[in-house]
Amino acid sequence: MIECMPEPGVAGVIGWPIKHSKSPLIHRFWLGKLGLDGDYSRFPVAPAQLEQFIRALPAMGLRGVNVTIPHKLAVMPFLDELEKTARDVGAVNTIVVSEGGKLKGINTDLEGVRVPLAAAASLWRPYPNHVATYVQIIGAGGAARAAFCGAAAAGFTDFDVFARDPAKAAPFAQFVGTPLGGAQPLEALGPIRNPDDGPDDQRYSHVIINASPMGMAGYPEVPINLDDYYPDTIVFDMVYAPLETGLLKAARARGLTTIDGLAMLIGQAAEAFRLFYGAEAPRQHDDELRELLTR
Repeated sequence: MIECMPEPGVAGVIGWPIKHSKSPLIHRFWLGKLGLDGDYSRFPVAPAQLEQFIRALPAMGLRGVNVTIPHKLAVMPFLDELEKTARDVGAVNTIVVSEGGKLKGINTDLEGVRVPLAAAASLWRPYPNHVATYVQIIGAGGAARAAFCGAAAAGFTDFDVFARDPAKAAPFAQFVGTPLGGAQPLEALGPIRNPDDGPDDQRYSHVIINASPMGMAGYPEVPINLDDYYPDTIVFDMVYAPLETGLLKAARARGLTTIDGLAMLIGQAAEAFRLFYGAEAPRQHDDELRELLTR
């Protein structure tokens, strides 16, 4: 008896502009590795045509679409259901079309943060005098909100927010619930550390997440001095163009644990792939995929 694999269908990504998106490369790579006869395409959708396109997804026969700038908030009123991830982050980056034609909004960016962050933190050794781990989020936009939700899902509870304009970042800081009750200026970036603590007296660990455009091509680097951070500090930069930002370069020079933007890009895509095609992304090929993405 010949068994036929189910048709995995077609998915894609929408945005305006969209030609820069690496998502087709990622999803087609995984489809090829699994031998699935599906496809994934870019769809340039202007803001004025957004509602028309979203409502046409079932008729177009698409399994779903990823959503990127500038549509992550704008698509929300046109959906039938918002999953908790989308409600928590306050934005949608994935739309799944159900068999009945219903449109569900999801945010897979949260998983793109949670998974690599939890993996890095699992390597920490316990400190006898440990008091807390502080997650320092740089930025206050949609990426920062995903960073917070992903870090919280990874088990972190203490957060600080740093932004170029603390006044504009105040609503996000209130949502996060920072110890000082608000956002801090970038100039305040630094570790919570007792100067007299030795290697065996460490009380605090730190996670630094850059969820701002700083470090991206055309933007200034994150203004931070990493010299006083403990050796177990995790530095997560969500920027992936360029992949080697000034922040990551400085962190690696100090021997700190680093997570780059491709980790999040691939991580969130893996969750979307599962939702679109009903198969787990073959993550054992991540090294090959990363090489392909950086050519």
